[in-house]
This record gives sequence, C-alpha cells and structure tokens, in this order.
Amino acid sequence: KMAAAAGAAAAAGLSSEVNRCGQNGDFARALKSVNKILQINKDDVTALHCKVVCLIQNGNFKEALGLINTHAKVLTSDVIAFEKAYCEYRLNRIESALKTIQSASQQTDKLKELYGQVLYRLERYDECLAAYRDLIRNSQDEYEEERKTNLSAVVAAQSTWEKVVPEDLGLREATYELCYNSACALIGQGKLNEAMKKLQKAEELCRQSLSEDSDVTEEDIEAELAIIHGQMAYIMQLQGRTEDALQLYNQIIKLKPTDVGLLAVIANNIITINKDQNVFDSKKKVKLTNAEGVEHKLSKKQLQAIEFNKALLAMYTNQADQCRKLSASLQSQSPEHLLPVLIQAAQLCREKQHAKAVGLLQDFADQHPANAAEIKLTMAQLKIAQGSVTKACMILRSIEELQHKPGMVSALVTMYSHEEDIDSAIEVFTQAIQWYQQYQASQTRGANPKSPVHLSLIREAANFKLKHGRKKEAISDLEELWKQNPKDVHTLAQLISAYSLVDPEKAKVLSKHLPSSDTMSLKVDVDALENSHGATYVRKKAGKLTGDNQQKEQGQGEVKKKKKKKKGKLPKNYDPKVTPDPERWLPMRERSYYRGRKKGKKKDQVGKGTQGSTTTGSSELDASRTASSPPTSPRPGSGAAVSATSNVIPPRHQKPAGAPATKKKQQQKKKKGAKGGW
Repeated sequence: KMAAAAGAAAAAGLSSEVNRCGQNGDFARALKSVNKILQINKDDVTALHCKVVCLIQNGNFKEALGLINTHAKVLTSDVIAFEKAYCEYRLNRIESALKTIQSASQQTDKLKELYGQVLYRLERYDECLAAYRDLIRNSQDEYEEERKTNLSAVVAAQSTWEKVVPEDLGLREATYELCYNSACALIGQGKLNEAMKKLQKAEELCRQSLSEDSDVTEEDIEAELAIIHGQMAYIMQLQGRTEDALQLYNQIIKLKPTDVGLLAVIANNIITINKDQNVFDSKKKVKLTNAEGVEHKLSKKQLQAIEFNKALLAMYTNQADQCRKLSASLQSQSPEHLLPVLIQAAQLCREKQHAKAVGLLQDFADQHPANAAEIKLTMAQLKIAQGSVTKACMILRSIEELQHKPGMVSALVTMYSHEEDIDSAIEVFTQAIQWYQQYQASQTRGANPKSPVHLSLIREAANFKLKHGRKKEAISDLEELWKQNPKDVHTLAQLISAYSLVDPEKAKVLSKHLPSSDTMSLKVDVDALENSHGATYVRKKAGKLTGDNQQKEQGQGEVKKKKKKKKGKLPKNYDPKVTPDPERWLPMRERSYYRGRKKGKKKDQVGKGTQGSTTTGSSELDASRTASSPPTSPRPGSGAAVSATSNVIPPRHQKPAGAPATKKKQQQKKKKGAKGGW
C-alpha cells in the first residue's frame, strides 16, 4: 500500500511537470516525464494520450501512429481519433485519414477542420467547399481568416483544374494569400491581365506584412514572394513573353526555395519553353521534378503534365526506349488520355515508321470513339505528310461531328482542288449545306430561315462552281441566295451571268431586276478623287503622253514611236582614223600575225623530244600539223595551208590524235562565253 501511494504521488508530480512543460512548449522535456509515468503505469490512458501529443509536436508522426496502433484497446477512436487522423494526414496516408475521420463517433471542430484539408488533398473540391462553408458559418474564433483563405484556395483549384466558373464569395482581399488565390482563379478563367494585377497587389501586401517584423530579412521576403513571382512568370509564358518568363523562373531557382513543389513546377515550365532546344538545360531541370516529396505537393494534373514532358524530352533527346517506356506507363495510368498515344505516334514518325504510327492511332480511335475526332485529325496530318492527300480526305470525312464545320469544309475543298477532284469538292459542299438545312428545320419546326453560316456555305459553293465552270450547278445556289436577299445586286449579276450560257431568255428576264444607272449613282467627291495621289500620278503620266503626241504631229507624223538603239561601247584606245583589225573576232592564237610567246634564248634551244633527238622548231613539233591530225581552217591572211608531209615526225614522238581536238573544244568553250570587242 505504501509503494502504491508513493507511485501515485510520483505520478501526480510528474503529471504537473508534463502540464507545465506543455504550457511552455517544451515537449521534449514533457515526453521524458510522460515516459516516467508510463513506467509506473503502462496503460495510463492520459499518459499515453500525452505521449502521442508530445510526439506529434516534435514531428515524430510515425512513432506517434505506431503508439496509437499498439495501444488500440486503450486508445479508442473516441479518445484519439483526431491525433490518429492527423498523423495519417502528415504521413500522406490521405485515404486512411479520411476513413479515421468518418469512423469517429463525434465530429468535433478539430476533425471538421482536418476533414476539409483531407478533401482538398483528395481533390474532392465540391465536398471541400461545403465543409469550409459550414465551418465559417458555425465557428467564431481567431482562425476565421485562415478558413477564408482555405475557402478561396478551393475555389481557385476548381477554376484551374475543373474549369468551373468561380462564384463571388464576397471575401475582402486584405491579405496577400487571399489576393494570390483570387489571381489563380482568374488564371483558370483565362483573365490573365486581371490576374497579373491581383498578383502585383499580393506582392505589395506581402512586402508590407513581412516588413513590419524586424526579424524578417530581405532574403526571407524574397523567399516568401517566390510563389507569387512564379505565378507571374506563368502568366508571362501564357502571354507569349517567354524571355521575360524564363528570366523570372531562373531568378526563383537561384533563391533555392525549400518548397519542392514550387521548384518542380518552375523546372517543368522551363522545359516547356525549351522544347527541342537547349536540351542539356532541360535535362538538368528535370532532376528538380524528381525531388522527394513532390508527388505529395502537386495535384494529379500537375504530376501528369510533368510525366508527359519527361516523355517528350526523351523523344527530343533521341532516347526512343525511354520515351516508349514513359508513354506506355502514362497510357496504362490513363487509358482514355490522348497525349500518351500521340507521343508514341510521334516517336514512330521520327523513326520513319509512318504506317505503324497510323495503325496505332487507328486502334486507339476504335477503342475510344469519344476521342476519335482528335486522333483522326492527327492521322490525316500524317497522310498529308506522306503525300496521300486523297486518303487524308477520306479520314477527315469519316469524322461525322466535324463534317459540317466551315473549317473542315474549307480544308477538304482545298485538298480536293489540289488533287483536281472537283466533283468530290462539290459533294463536300452539298453534304454540309444539307446538314444545315436539316438542323435548321429541326430547330425552327419547318420554317426556312437560313443561318449566317448556312448562307456563307451556299455562297462559297456557288463561287466555287462558277470558278470551275459548273454554271448549271451554281444556278440553284445563286437562286437560293437571291431568294433570301432580293436586293443583293452582286448575287443577281452572278445569276444572270450563269443563265446567259444556259438559258439566255431567262437571263434577259432577270436582267430587268437590275437597278437602273440613275439609282446606282454613287456619292463620290470628284475633286477629292482627282486630287488623290493615284489620280495625280495618272494625270502626270497622261500629260507626258500628250506632249509626245504633239511633237509627233509637228514632226513627221510618225504613228509608232521608234525605240532608241543603244550605242555600243567603244574601247578606250579607239581611234576612228585607224581601220579596225579584220581579225579582231578571232582568238589571238589563230591570227596571222601571232608569233607565240617570247621565250628565253636558252629555252628556245632546248629540245623537247627524247634524249638524243634533233632539236627542231616549234612548228615542226606541233602535232596538229601532222598528217594524222584533222586539217585546221585556214587563217585569215595566209596564202595556203602548210603542208604536213615535209619534216614528218616519227609516230613515237607524235601527240595522240585526239589531243588537238580536245584542245580545240576547250578553246571553243572559252570562246562561247567571251564578249566580242574591237
């Protein structure tokens, strides 16, 4: 009994010690006292609860959760539900935390707060919004501002990831967090300029708020502003200001922020700017996206976008196997998503396997009809790249939901025209016009008003038929247009032109509907028109022509103006007293007075034959003068051709028979490009 009393007294003293340490925030010391209490009584519920709280405050969530599970019989869900759920939440076991909260017998305010956080992490934004609204409505304490901030974050997430138009919550944007969340919601709506203004306001409020604390340095402020600057850079990137965005992204990376999620997003955005350029920088940046804990900081769509970009980077860096592996993994995670199969097709095209790429896309389109339109557009593009325009047209026409769209009609007509398949082009117009007729009839219950798009298609069809000589087929379209607007003179003129070749009588009847010349008088300021730049130019030109005509009348009365012949340019040393050289058109070597190049005396005496042969003149060594060579044309001024029989050179010393001809050919080539002169 005495021992039990002493133990109880010690436990009481230790409990007061734990209480005092807890109030002072010294949870490490409090934990030591709690352990001493548990040595006295290991199943003390209060001591166990205190130990769990101390471990949580010290950041030992795994140990705290282990303690709760070990003493599950003592620490029931009624006692420890919040602490257990919080440990699971901090250990990123979000689904387990949700089950723990939902299984609690009593939903306390603390559990409701945690429930909102858990729903946000699970991206169940509608339920999360309802939970925070209930908390704000039923709570009155110092945490109201934090709850409003969380509420605005939920609205921003809905706008960004679910494309939901956010409702006006009526929150007073007095803090930089609220301004930042409001800017994110505006980005989700595409209101980039408004979002930038909100971010600038958030930056200003953040600086004001942090500068009031004397312990906060400029580096601390810049670190806090990093997320705001990151969002500013993202807006710049969306606006096409990639250089400004890249500069701001790199500034944030240099600060080395501790938020791995922020770094991963910035690195990913830099990779998207680089694309297939600067891949070495992209390879370095991709490491930031692989940091530990990133998967718990970003949304599913953000993580998915990062994985897509990794696959694309592998393709750009010619890592084909890595690209296939990543895209296959993405496809298994999201079988209905388009990007993985498009990346695989792009990789196959880089490997020149176009047929295999088209087959892959076709299989995906068959398995996922909802996404078939976009896939078929890609298939058509591949067929065009291969030069199979007709097959591309067939693929495009198989997309039923796009057949009537003006853009699709225009593309098909252009492609068929390129292939000179006018009948198919007209058929495309006809099908689109029929679709609009049926749609209009179903909407207006039999009435026949034409929509602007419908009328535009009819007009384009009529113009196309007229252009390609199909006037008979164009008549029905033109009549339909004129019926809709009888005052349209342009359509009436086209209709008369078409009937003039088919039914001249009908054309005459229709021509009566043309307005008279009096009614067609245009309100034109003649003086202003005459004084315009173009009219002045024409008037000046006309004046010049009139002056020329007057001169002709005064002179010989020439009907046509003779073209002046250009005087040929004479050489600088031209002397009109001296008779021009009659051989000036011949190459120098063929002129009668050509004596060859001057050579040194010794060189002239040296023979060019074999050793021991007799030295002869240059004329005797010229193979072109031998009997075996074809006779050259006589040079001007020479009496007769030189005989080739005297001084015959032995065959051994002669040049090949083809040599002179080759030489003559080369001379002719040179002569061909030369200009004549004196």
